[in-house]
Amino acid sequence: MNYTRFLTATSTARKPSAIRVWTEILNRAPKSVISLATGSPNPNTFPFKTAVITTKHGNTIQFDEEIMKRALQYSQSAGIPELLSWLKQLQVKLHNPPTINYPSSQGQMDLCVTAGSQDGLCKVFEMIINRGDNILLNEPVYSGTLQALLPLGCNIINVPSDGYGIIPDSLKEVLSRWKPEDSKDPQKNTPKLLYTVPNGNNPTGNSLTSSRKKEIYELARKYDFLIIEDDPYYFLQFNKPWTPTFLSMDVDGRVIRADSFSKVLSSGLRIGFITGPKPLIERIVLHTQVSTLHTSTFTQLLVSQLLHQWGEEGFLAHVDRVIDFYKNQKDALLAAADKWLSGLAEWHAPTAGMFLWVKIKGINDVKKLIEEKAIKKEILMVPGSDFYVDSSAPSPFFRASFSLASPEQMDVAFQRLAQLIKESL
Repeated sequence: MNYTRFLTATSTARKPSAIRVWTEILNRAPKSVISLATGSPNPNTFPFKTAVITTKHGNTIQFDEEIMKRALQYSQSAGIPELLSWLKQLQVKLHNPPTINYPSSQGQMDLCVTAGSQDGLCKVFEMIINRGDNILLNEPVYSGTLQALLPLGCNIINVPSDGYGIIPDSLKEVLSRWKPEDSKDPQKNTPKLLYTVPNGNNPTGNSLTSSRKKEIYELARKYDFLIIEDDPYYFLQFNKPWTPTFLSMDVDGRVIRADSFSKVLSSGLRIGFITGPKPLIERIVLHTQVSTLHTSTFTQLLVSQLLHQWGEEGFLAHVDRVIDFYKNQKDALLAAADKWLSGLAEWHAPTAGMFLWVKIKGINDVKKLIEEKAIKKEILMVPGSDFYVDSSAPSPFFRASFSLASPEQMDVAFQRLAQLIKESL
């Protein structure tokens, strides 16, 4: 893979921050080393001394004075070593990437911790996308992604999708305006990347099938574009076995995968991780060196101690408990939809995630209904137009989340919505 052709001038120009490099040398150095190098503040001046965090099962994570000093101090930009090694082992267990033993320059799998996966994705986009570049995605798409992409000035090409995600034949049709060899000519402006949420797509709840992923990956090889596998709902798949990931198929080192702990450990801790070919992960880390410096050392140590306490099996057992919760929530929202919205709307049961994508019949644009009338009835949902590049275009869809409301509240919400729909028809 020729990774240099994917990099923006800004990303190519990034060099290691000297102070960050010295900080990392200090972190690896034996205690006997006398450091007059870094500007790390003296932890003895910090007001925090110790901490004990109790988990739901009564176990504790203890930060004594020494650990607390480390938790409150600067740390490595890629992530603290013990968390990185745990996460790499997890990726090998779950995905077994073909690139794990490749040479560094040829796309060897690497990984870095980011302040949530959104932070990592923003850095990925800014690493790859120049103004005027063509990129592929499937609408509707998470509005946070759109707002990260639109200011970059790229041409967003929508690839049609259905209840099983991106349609490979539609992708072939989109790509047919180029020849495979055009990727070697910058003037031809072939697509640089395809972005997709393969499991429990936000907002639709759809998931890509394994066979479609294989077809899409082969098209990526043929036309030489990267695949951005944004998978925040990987750990919220309702059916087993889980579908193989793009990372598990990545023989070239062309997949950049974004994972998140937000849905299964905590959204407020802001811990995500980006997995991909080493030459590109290194560019993301260089960006981190001059932006956030690193993800919070405190939260990294907290999560790392929890994961080491659990082990991989304990973590996956926790994930199963989380899935059971959301599966019950999903079933409750579907029951409320069947009860109140039958005949008024249509929907498909989500396969992962925390959202139901609903199309109201007989109303071309539900924006006013959702943003004005529903709010007056004290129910909040998101109009479908928010998930499209052209947010001014009419949409009969809305997104309902089943993460927070109780089954009783869901029932009341859809009863009120049904009444509003009938009044609007």
